[in-house]
Amino acid sequence: MSDERTADQTPSAARADPGADRHAETRARGIELAGQARRGDTIAMNDLLDHLIPYVASICNPIALSSRQDAVQETLVAVFRALRSLDRPDALYAWVRSIAVREAVRIARRDARDIPVEPADFTASGTTAVTAELGSGHSRGHGHDHGTSSHDPHLAADIADVLARLSPEHRAVLVLRDVEGLDEREAAALLGVPEGTVKSRLHRARAGFRRMWTR
Repeated sequence: MSDERTADQTPSAARADPGADRHAETRARGIELAGQARRGDTIAMNDLLDHLIPYVASICNPIALSSRQDAVQETLVAVFRALRSLDRPDALYAWVRSIAVREAVRIARRDARDIPVEPADFTASGTTAVTAELGSGHSRGHGHDHGTSSHDPHLAADIADVLARLSPEHRAVLVLRDVEGLDEREAAALLGVPEGTVKSRLHRARAGFRRMWTR
C-alpha cells in the first residue's frame, strides 16, 4: 500500500509548481537559441532577442523608469553585438542581466529628469517583485495584496513614484537582490563595487522605500 501511495503522490508533487516548470522551459529555450545564434543562425538570433525582451524589461523597467524603453533597446543591441563573446550559452541569463543592469543605470543617469510616469507602464514583474519584497505590510490603505498590484493603476503609480525617488544605483541593488535573488557578493561583482557598498546601498534603498511608501 505504501508503495502505491508513493507512486500515486509522485506525479502530483511534480505538478505542485507548474510555474517552475515553465520557467525552466523558458530558460532552456533561451539557452538553445543562444547556442544556435552563436553559430551564425540569423533566425535564431532574431528569435533570441524577441525571447529576451520580457526578461530584459523586468530588469530595466524598475531601474530606468521613464527611460525603460531606451534601456531595453540598448541592452538588446549590446546582446546582438557581443553574443559571440559569450563562451557558454548556459550562462546566457547571468550575462544578459549584467548588460541590462549596466545599460539601465547608464541611461537612467543620462536621462535623469522629472518626467510624468504612466501608471500602466509599471506593471512588469520586476516592479511587482520589488514591491512584494519591500512593501510587505505597507499597502498605504489601498487594501490590495501585492499579487494583484499589477491590476491597480493607482498602486502601480505609487510604486513608480517611490522608485523614482531612489537613485539608479540604489534601484539596481534592489532589483539584483529582490528580483534576481543575488546575494551581496554576487551583486557587488556584477556592479563592480565593494560588497560593503552593496550592503550600504541596499540598506538605504530599503529604508528609503519603506519610509516613502508609508507616507
